[in-house]
Amino acid sequence: MADPKGFLNTDREVAQSRPVEERVKDWNEVYVPGSLLPIVSKQAGRCMDCGIPFCHQGCPLGNLIPEWNDYAYREDWSAASERLHATNNFPEFTGRLCPAPCESACVLGINQPPVTIKNVEVTIIDKAWDNGYVTPQPPERLSGKTVAVIGSGPAGLAAAQQLTRAGHTAVVYERADRLGGLLRYGIPEFKMEKRHINRRIEQMRAEGTKFRTEVEIGRDIDAKKLRKRHDAVVIAAGATTARDLPVPGRDLNGIHQAMEYLPPSNKVQEGDLTVSPISAEGKHVVVIGGGDTGADCVGTAHRQGAVSVTQLEIMPKPGEERSENQPWPTFPMLYKVSSAHEEGGERVYSVSTTHFEGDENGDVQWLHLVEVEMKDGKPEQKPGTEQRIPAQLVTLAMGFTGVDRENGLVEQFGVELDERGNVARDGNYATNVDGVFVAGDAGRGQSLIVWAIAEGRSAAKGVDRYLMGTSALPAPVGPTDRAMAV
Repeated sequence: MADPKGFLNTDREVAQSRPVEERVKDWNEVYVPGSLLPIVSKQAGRCMDCGIPFCHQGCPLGNLIPEWNDYAYREDWSAASERLHATNNFPEFTGRLCPAPCESACVLGINQPPVTIKNVEVTIIDKAWDNGYVTPQPPERLSGKTVAVIGSGPAGLAAAQQLTRAGHTAVVYERADRLGGLLRYGIPEFKMEKRHINRRIEQMRAEGTKFRTEVEIGRDIDAKKLRKRHDAVVIAAGATTARDLPVPGRDLNGIHQAMEYLPPSNKVQEGDLTVSPISAEGKHVVVIGGGDTGADCVGTAHRQGAVSVTQLEIMPKPGEERSENQPWPTFPMLYKVSSAHEEGGERVYSVSTTHFEGDENGDVQWLHLVEVEMKDGKPEQKPGTEQRIPAQLVTLAMGFTGVDRENGLVEQFGVELDERGNVARDGNYATNVDGVFVAGDAGRGQSLIVWAIAEGRSAAKGVDRYLMGTSALPAPVGPTDRAMAV
């Protein structure tokens, strides 16, 4: 235990954010650079090194949190980095993007603010990069086996890195022009600057991982041919089928899926575009969906110069304290204010869109909504609560319903789907097709980045075992992956 009285003498303190009026004028990360370093050692000292560290259970990766908290308290960044990387390939991603279920499971959080685990994590990895502790780890020998990994999001990258380090030649196929999946084109720059992806890709190249961009399996390469070309395949293509809103006026101009709206703004930051073809500048913007993707749309609209931003959510407003049916150490649904919400806009709960209204040119101008209340888990409209709000740009951020079924990948492989539209798999992440595995959102459904990395690691272990008969690769021992550890 780093500081036996740390949790008694030190209050919780988190990273400082740059002033709103400053950060909405650029696309840099919202936090004050270096603001964590003076406080993070003391914050790590709040960790009680519990006899049963429930933070391990809360983290899908099974991160060794008390161990690297102790090293961070002592400012031994090299040892902290080693313990952090023992379970997590990309802590700079999770440290910026994960909603930190580990903090919800922190024992200190029973009656006090929990340890700032996420802030400690990102400080460790940033110090590790600054000090040169993160280096390529090429395998000592090659197995002679090749594995195709479809998708370069966090699940695909984690699977590829693990397989490469096991001695297999991993080839990552990405349909976009750059690597990173939704990390590249779905996450705005102000949440995670893309330099973090770029340096990880360079590390993986140095280790021996191969990358092929602008290649879509199912269209550019037949999936069956790909299977014959490689000894195994990992499908990590994500759950990219967006949930739509089939109401009158949906076909009006100016109504876009979130993943149609967000990528062009990222391409502007990459230098591919001067301005986004879908811009909020000078417009009343409505974001439908109250999750993280919706918040990304809100923050993007602020930076593009929206006149107003309104975010709609069909569910009731969450509480600020745990409810009885979400006890510690479960991950509760609480009201949270993201950096994008701090920057302005209005959030409206318990409402449903009935239809859109446009002008003579076919451009959306108004959104009509009605208040709803939940009865038996279903929303029912409340008569007399109808209203309309100005909407010249509407983004749909209502989640995803499964893997892409239009590009031919599913049919050509012949993989089975489960009742939710995800690729079905067994406990080793293997599909019904011999040698074809699935990891991340493609098999799990829409989920968190920490789950994607955990699934990529677990699938890699399954592939390694399939190819070699046994596997020494580590696998997560988080909430549902304990079977893979044996």
